[in-house]
Amino acid sequence: MSVALVTDSTASLSAQTIAEHGITVVPLQVVIGATSYDESGDEDSVTPQMLADALKEWVPVSTSRPNPEAILETYEKLVADGAEAIVSVHISGELSGTFESAQLAARRSSVPVTLVDSRQVGMGTGYAVLAAADALAAGGDAEAAGKAARTRAASTTSLFYVDTLEYLRRGGRMGAAAALLGSALAVKPILRVEDGRICPFEKVRTSAKALSRLEELAVEAAGDAEVDVAVAHLASPERAEDLAERLAKRLAAGLGGREVSLGEIGAVLGAHVGPGMVAVAVSRRS
Repeated sequence: MSVALVTDSTASLSAQTIAEHGITVVPLQVVIGATSYDESGDEDSVTPQMLADALKEWVPVSTSRPNPEAILETYEKLVADGAEAIVSVHISGELSGTFESAQLAARRSSVPVTLVDSRQVGMGTGYAVLAAADALAAGGDAEAAGKAARTRAASTTSLFYVDTLEYLRRGGRMGAAAALLGSALAVKPILRVEDGRICPFEKVRTSAKALSRLEELAVEAAGDAEVDVAVAHLASPERAEDLAERLAKRLAAGLGGREVSLGEIGAVLGAHVGPGMVAVAVSRRS
């Protein structure tokens, strides 16, 4: 049976990875000022730099999920290309309506759709997608791929540092992290994705201490396991590169020769965390 694999643009997968694994990506949208852009990676799509510049200049920025019709259209194109089943892996339903749109589209799909709410963001979702791709490549069916994605997502620790909570507050993504707002000017928060929600994890006094703590927390999350590690940022390449280099050295045994993934976060997620954000995802492979 031919099984197609779908995700959304928040999964933070590179164009090369998407092509290698035959993954179909549904874009979310970013509205900057009065202009709406797809997060598609095309030449005319929104870029992280455009987003960071707009946020720094206080230009109004918002994001929107793909509507069910857009996702259904994606599913049916895959069916027309020969897909007999679809696995669709998405950003946490607690943080975006994308999974709900996929649920509505799946009900009208002409082939069965196995839906996965990764309960993750960024490469936390991306690693779940790659686990599904590996399962399919090994001959597994849609159910096996969905199970692999859920297992991998649950074994992934996603942590991030933000310079300010203001962007999360504006976007309504605060959740339990709202408890930090009263002291937001006095602390540099480290946040964690827990059961699909953004939650406060630790408070430190300076950005340098926050990044050092991110490193320690990532090492703790990896333990002695075989892992994949990703570092992401928005308009903070030097800090992200330094963290990635340190983690590559300290986690060399668990990485088994694989590199620490390093990249700038997409505009949709970036709109909610703001310039200066640095994140790390540690995903256990077994």
